[in-house]
Amino acid sequence: MSDQPFSGFPEEAQRFLIQLADNNDRDWFNAHKQLYIDSIVTPSIAFVQAMGERLQFLSPHIQYDTRTNGQGSLMRIYRDVRFSKDKSPYKSWIGIRFWEGAGKKSELPGMFFGFDAGGGGIHVGMHGFPKPLLDAYRDAVAEEERGSELEEIVRSVREKGPYAIEGKSYKQVPRGYDRDHPRADLLLHNALYASATGITPAQMASPALVDICVDHCQNMAPLHRWLVKLNRQVGA
Repeated sequence: MSDQPFSGFPEEAQRFLIQLADNNDRDWFNAHKQLYIDSIVTPSIAFVQAMGERLQFLSPHIQYDTRTNGQGSLMRIYRDVRFSKDKSPYKSWIGIRFWEGAGKKSELPGMFFGFDAGGGGIHVGMHGFPKPLLDAYRDAVAEEERGSELEEIVRSVREKGPYAIEGKSYKQVPRGYDRDHPRADLLLHNALYASATGITPAQMASPALVDICVDHCQNMAPLHRWLVKLNRQVGA
C-alpha cells in the first residue's frame, strides 16, 4: 500500500522513457535504475492504490495489487525476449492492470492503463480471449438476447466519447457461424476492449489523472460488466 497520495507522474518519467528507447541496454538501465524507481515505480504504486479504490465504486470486485515484482498491478518493465527477434531487454512503455475474476489476471476482464513518452491511454475489456472464453463469446454474440445486449453496449460506449472498440482479428466469420449474421462484425473478434487514448503528458503529471481515468472507465464499464458476466458463466 502506498503511504503517499498520488500527485501525478513527474516529467522525469517521460524523460526516462525517451532515453530508455535510445539506450535500451542493461548497462544504461542499471545506471539509471534509481530514476526509474523514483519517477515511475513510486508514483505507480500511489496510482494503483488511488485508482483501485475508486474503481471499486464502479465494480466492487475489481482487484488491484501494489506489489512491484510482476505479481501486482504494475507490469514488469523487463521484456520476455525468448521467442522474439527483438532482443531489447526493456519495454519503453509502462502498463498497469486492474482485473476482476478468478485466475490469471492477464486472462480476465479489467481496466488497463498504459503510457509511454508521448502520453497515455485507458482500455477496458480483454486484450485476448482464452480458448474456452472465445468459444463462449462467439456463442453469446450469435445468441439473440446476449448478442443484442452487447451490440447495444458497444453502441452506447461509442456515443459517450471518442472510444475505439478494438480486438478484431479475423477477416472472415469463424466456421460454424452465419456469414450474414447481423452481428458478424463482432464475430471477427478474438479480443474485445474499448480504448480512450490521447491522455497528454500534462495530464499524466497531474493528480487529476485518476479522475480522468475513472471518468473514462465509468463510460466504458458496461462492456467490462458484460465480459465479467460471460467469464463467470464459463467458470460456473
